[in-house]
Amino acid sequence: MTTSTRGVDRTPAVLVLEDGRTFRGRAYGAVGATFGEAVFSTGMTGYQETLTDPSYHRQVVVMTAPHIGNTGINDEDMESKKIWVAGYVVRDPARVPSNWRSTRSLDDELAAQGVVGISGIDTRALTRHLRERGAMRVGIFSGNALPDEGTMLAEVRQAPEMSGADLSAEVATTEAYVVPAIGADGEAVPIGTAKYTVAAVDLGIKGMTPHRMAERGIEVHVLPATATVEDVYAVNPDGVFFSNGPGDPATADHPVSVMRGVLERGTPLFGICFGNQILGRALGFGTFKLKYGHRGINQPVQDRTTGKVEVTAHNHGFAVDAPLDQVSDTPYGRAEVSHVCLNDNVVEGLQLLDRPAFSVQYHPEAAAGPHDAAYLFDRFTSLMSTVMEGQRA
Repeated sequence: MTTSTRGVDRTPAVLVLEDGRTFRGRAYGAVGATFGEAVFSTGMTGYQETLTDPSYHRQVVVMTAPHIGNTGINDEDMESKKIWVAGYVVRDPARVPSNWRSTRSLDDELAAQGVVGISGIDTRALTRHLRERGAMRVGIFSGNALPDEGTMLAEVRQAPEMSGADLSAEVATTEAYVVPAIGADGEAVPIGTAKYTVAAVDLGIKGMTPHRMAERGIEVHVLPATATVEDVYAVNPDGVFFSNGPGDPATADHPVSVMRGVLERGTPLFGICFGNQILGRALGFGTFKLKYGHRGINQPVQDRTTGKVEVTAHNHGFAVDAPLDQVSDTPYGRAEVSHVCLNDNVVEGLQLLDRPAFSVQYHPEAAAGPHDAAYLFDRFTSLMSTVMEGQRA
């Protein structure tokens, strides 16, 4: 990505898809050029959490909601330390943010972090195009002296594809750290005294995820994506968690190997998003790339274990290829699909029937998004409690 200082609202910009379709608009955020996979998000709110979600690394996000930036940017709703999207596409950006928590505007934040965007285009037409043709490579170019369309298209087609991309290590922490449990008084519990200890393998973790566990009395040891099985068990965990993250799960051989080590030991295991795909691979299922993926905070999912339908937050372009209506035999016992997307029957969750392990494809930490799936953290806690009681018996 190359960027320069922020341009004025009338600085020309053009979006070029790898199939040759172009959209012309105005610069939004930094001025320059950027490349990534064009995807669309259907969330009407929560853009700050979307922008700072590491799972969006190397993706150019198209917002389907027309008005973006109304609530500005604050320092409390960041899901990581930076904006991860490769580029940002909006139709009608807010001229002035209006929210008591706002400290700066969205376009100023994009410019400050060097994120190239475009505004003033027909995002509805672009979204329909991506739904029909599928997610594809894209470039955003802005400035007063733009290359010709042939040159821009050639640059887009030289950009790397998302299929085959191994990205987790690029967004994960490089040093282990601890998120302490939160006591009944709302204060942090001293390290080493929490009721539960969880080793969380960071494949692109969002900040709210360990916080949700900490709220339930869990001390979370967040480990790099390169952590080994020995690293995981060095923290003496009562449970192991595998996070969300970017890239193609078919490349994630190391996390799959670590997860298999956890499954062999029978430690309670919970995975979300990328972690769900890792569990699928660990159990022997394949994964595949969705045509245009699921992204937004309004995706309906059915929990097949209860029949309940949840409205959930999603960000995934790959899915697990597992049979929906039968129990499968795996090297770790029987497994079944526990959750399914009601829009397209994509696998949204897996659970083992003979070992304490389960996963979901969506984001139950609800940042941003509804809280329908918060019970999954309680399910993880209950699983750890049951195993611990069995060990004491």
